[in-house]
Amino acid sequence: MKNRIREKLEDQQPILATRINSTWPMIAEVVGATGLYDYVEFLGEYAPFSQMDLENIARACELHDMGCIIKVDYANRNYVAQKALASGFQGILFTDHTTAQEVKETLRAVKPATPEIQGRLGYINRRFYKNERFSSQMSYAQEVQKCVMGFMIEKADAVENIEAICQVPGVDFVQFGPADFSLNSGFNAKEEYEKVKEAETKVIQTALKYGVSPRVELNQAHEAKRYLEMGVKHFALGSELRIEREFWNQEGKSLLEQMK
Repeated sequence: MKNRIREKLEDQQPILATRINSTWPMIAEVVGATGLYDYVEFLGEYAPFSQMDLENIARACELHDMGCIIKVDYANRNYVAQKALASGFQGILFTDHTTAQEVKETLRAVKPATPEIQGRLGYINRRFYKNERFSSQMSYAQEVQKCVMGFMIEKADAVENIEAICQVPGVDFVQFGPADFSLNSGFNAKEEYEKVKEAETKVIQTALKYGVSPRVELNQAHEAKRYLEMGVKHFALGSELRIEREFWNQEGKSLLEQMK
């Protein structure tokens, strides 16, 4: 089976994603219809959803040869990650890990339970991806191994331990989270801009050093220049709620001014 995200990571090609909050499959299809995006990230850490919603998002992405990953809460990460993979998601973005040992334990939960890999994930009797029928249990295990695993680096301890985290086998990409890092560090991001950028730079440079893809979230395309110069090739551009909120704020105020 084709895992577009995995293939682009291995070939070190540019990767473009965007983030959605809605479970309505039409939103994923609108993204896919542009032909621009390699995958959508469903923000399951924030948005309400059912397991059937996950299947429908995955199907919508498959129609457009586009991948999908889900961002999951820390507390129930193993359960939700396993069900997302069973639904057809091709990757998981985990939150709030702070040590390499935590990362190892989480990866074990989403890796196949073979003697060689020694994960905890069994033979899923669900649709997995495109409702494929595997020729054997071992072919299934190979496909599970293709699923992409990312980790948010958003706590002060995680930034401190970034070298060890990036050396854990199975970590495909990392992303620095400035808001949570600032909260966890005891200051406001806007008031300590240089400290936040210093931590972000450390995460990106360390990831590149160990062959892990650093992903960066952007609100607008022009923000990419600094990161491209650092060697970043993996971006998540915009998020559904932010796009809507900014439009409603900016255009609403503009129209009201004209109406006075």
